[in-house]
Amino acid sequence: MTRNSSRALNNAIRLVGSGLLVLPGAAFAHPGHEAAGGGGVQGLMHPFTGLDHALAMILVGLFAYRLGGRALWMLPLAFLAAMAAGGILGFAAPATTLVEVAIALSVILLGIAVAFNIKAPVAVAAGVVGLFAIFHGFAHGAEMPAGAGALPYAGGFLLGTATLLAIGLGAGAALTNTVVARGGHAMRSAGTIAAVVGVGLLSGISG
Repeated sequence: MTRNSSRALNNAIRLVGSGLLVLPGAAFAHPGHEAAGGGGVQGLMHPFTGLDHALAMILVGLFAYRLGGRALWMLPLAFLAAMAAGGILGFAAPATTLVEVAIALSVILLGIAVAFNIKAPVAVAAGVVGLFAIFHGFAHGAEMPAGAGALPYAGGFLLGTATLLAIGLGAGAALTNTVVARGGHAMRSAGTIAAVVGVGLLSGISG
């Protein structure tokens, strides 16, 4: 890994990490809901409790690491921004089978991108992950628990998402640099396994 790439990765993780410092205020500080976090705790845990969500977010981090450079921060930020927009839409409508299918497809396609080291232009890659993020955000919004506040709940799931994106970036560095001789094989294996899991998720929906 070059010095510039290492610096870019550190900046990307720091940028995502800054969200971890800002979002808790929105997630847990809500008048009248201090004890329960106003839905912030539920929102925080939501990305971790769904295999489809967790895999997709970690894969975005891996994909960003594969692309390197500006993608290290552009893809995570695009995902978070689009996810917030999707969440707003989801607050007003129930999740549908189409949303579930799109989420499963995001796992498959991101897994393929990581496995085959697809070198898409950064702007295109950011647009694609942003599109996926709308569906993930929609699902989060539509599944907001009754009685939860929209703002703390949204802050919670964005915080959880930022954490998973940072994990993906860190995993990309570990798979590429820690396992020096087999870094490429490790990334290919991770992407392939994720894509296969995504096919299983999609089969479960259609079945």
